[in-house]
Amino acid sequence: MPSIHPTAIIAPGADIAPGCSVGPWCRIGPNVVLEEGVILDSHVVVDGHSRVGAGTRAWPFATIGTEPQDLKYKAQPTGALVGPRCQLREGVTINRASTGGDGFTRVGADCMFMTMAHVAHDCQVGDNVILANNVMLAGHVHIGSGAFLGGGVAVAQQGRVGRLAMVSGMSQVITDPIPFGYVHGHPGRLVGINVVGMRRRGFKMDDVRRMRLLVKLLFRGEGGVFAERLAQARAEFGDSPECVEVMDFAASQRGKRGLMRWGRMSDGEGENGSDE
Repeated sequence: MPSIHPTAIIAPGADIAPGCSVGPWCRIGPNVVLEEGVILDSHVVVDGHSRVGAGTRAWPFATIGTEPQDLKYKAQPTGALVGPRCQLREGVTINRASTGGDGFTRVGADCMFMTMAHVAHDCQVGDNVILANNVMLAGHVHIGSGAFLGGGVAVAQQGRVGRLAMVSGMSQVITDPIPFGYVHGHPGRLVGINVVGMRRRGFKMDDVRRMRLLVKLLFRGEGGVFAERLAQARAEFGDSPECVEVMDFAASQRGKRGLMRWGRMSDGEGENGSDE
């Protein structure tokens, strides 16, 4: 049986699996599902048509599936889906979906959201994503698996952050960084590639060097329009799956945000790692 503190408020209809622990002063809504082994420390609120994956833990004052901060929302039956083995630290907020999506805000497996991180309505967050303290995701943001967003990063509404991208702390993301990119600044600019992240995920230095050449061609190439450089890149790097992923991401830009451009850090070009 689950362990439920006597001060917790569990609405009729809530589905709490064996092995769950619901601590003092938590509140669980009537359409919530907690899978096996979920731990809610204390003062945690889970509401809406929401599901929390097995083994996920929420620290005090985290909220999952509360109403979106969107004036268009009129009490539609939406929810938030959180994957297994996530860590939601103190004060994390994950709002349920509003209108204009499929009805769910989604968070993948094995994510870590640090204190006061905010995931707004209709966000789609991949697996193994880390949001550091006070990260702010606006509505309808997509975060690729393995991405790391440093403290205080803000991502504009309907933005996309590519897989395994790294965004340095306090950066403002108003355009879309490519997969494997390294972002810095206010507003954020692409200043390199996420060397450390690639190496930690098993990529070889040949893969890193190939990615560096691709980024140089696409974003720092001289002459021609971007579409021409993209066509050249497909001819040169089409045998590399990760390079194809970057090129497809760049080619799919059809929204308001556009692709993040190349920039420089204050002390020159930079990457979060070395190829030596």
